[in-house]
Amino acid sequence: MKHSLSLLNSESDTTASVDLTPLIDIVFVVLIMFILVAPLVEMDQIQLAHATSEKKADRTSFQENNKLKIYVYKDNTIWLNGVPLNLDELKKELSQFHHVNPTISPQIFHDKQAFFGTYQSVKNIAEEVGFESLEIILQPG
Repeated sequence: MKHSLSLLNSESDTTASVDLTPLIDIVFVVLIMFILVAPLVEMDQIQLAHATSEKKADRTSFQENNKLKIYVYKDNTIWLNGVPLNLDELKKELSQFHHVNPTISPQIFHDKQAFFGTYQSVKNIAEEVGFESLEIILQPG
């Protein structure tokens, strides 16, 4: 019986002798590094243009001159230049437009109540057929 008590005491001595000082030192060093580096991190900001009445006229005339307008309505229907299309038909039509005029940039008018997934599908199709940019027209209201 005496032998078993000495075994228990030796096990408890080894678990109690774990030194946490190096771990605490490392945690403090990392904390100090975060405190020193945090003020140096810069946040990017986007400068927005001021809305004026002159700019509205420019935007309207620019929109009227584009030959490739894609409308996504709140019921998630897709219209290309006034013609309703499904995604496969849209891909075919955009491919033909890109073949004829590769420098044109399609404009998408997306209703705010339509699903974001519909916009994503239209954007992916435009990228697949080779368009380098897609103009997103936001209407106030």
